[in-house]
Amino acid sequence: MLPKIYIGQWVDALVVWATNNLTPLFDAIVVVIQFIVGNLALALTSSPPWAVIILSIPLVWFLSNWKTALGTSLGLLLIYDLKIWEPSMNTLAMVISATIVALLLGIPLGIWSARSNTAHKIIMPVLDFMQTMPPFVYLIPAVLFFGTGSVPGLIATVVFAMPPAIRLTGLGIRQVPVELVEAAEAFGSTEFQKLVKVQLPVAMPTIMAGINQCIMLSLSMVVIAAMIGAGGLGSEVLRGIQRLDIPVGFEGGLAIVIIAIILDRITQGFGKRNSQ
Repeated sequence: MLPKIYIGQWVDALVVWATNNLTPLFDAIVVVIQFIVGNLALALTSSPPWAVIILSIPLVWFLSNWKTALGTSLGLLLIYDLKIWEPSMNTLAMVISATIVALLLGIPLGIWSARSNTAHKIIMPVLDFMQTMPPFVYLIPAVLFFGTGSVPGLIATVVFAMPPAIRLTGLGIRQVPVELVEAAEAFGSTEFQKLVKVQLPVAMPTIMAGINQCIMLSLSMVVIAAMIGAGGLGSEVLRGIQRLDIPVGFEGGLAIVIIAIILDRITQGFGKRNSQ
């Protein structure tokens, strides 16, 4: 009979140690995240809905195309008509904040994995672990370290959404034709110039696919994070399930789908325009 390996107890001991010794770090993270999410949510919810809808048209047109701009305005108008504008804007603020943090961490790690075989061998198994772990599991340490609310929700969302950004950034850079890199070296380019002027522009379509996946995973995790008090549209869906209230649950789900389609079309349009 094999002796039991107490992996769960080891993780529990690690969590207890981190809780007792890293409190100042966690407090600093809470302050930074509350500042980012709070101000973004305040900007979206305190502005009149009609102003946000009108301003979204030129912004989305600039980032993507006029069709996406028109669809975005109609989608936001429907959300406003459903009387769930504020939770929708809170969800949008959470998704944007989580995506920004995930990309700030993920893209440098992706570049590192593309430029170092050792880093690639270390990072890939970690990404496999992160992508196969059930998303609910991420909520446990987030709650233990940061309590309940939007902060642990955003932390869990960043961890869950970051792997595609790392993986596809590394893949895109590794797929850059060797001839282009050699041509840049022949002209005396430095490593930084090769990265910025050759590898990243050529890899941009693949990187944009990673950003798109990162946004979609952020949106799905933000909804799950409603279980720990993150608020937003996830709370509407959760309230509909708990009360068996079909209209509330369906309208909350429909708003999530609308936001997902808007963000997906904007990133796809932005990626296509850059690839041209």
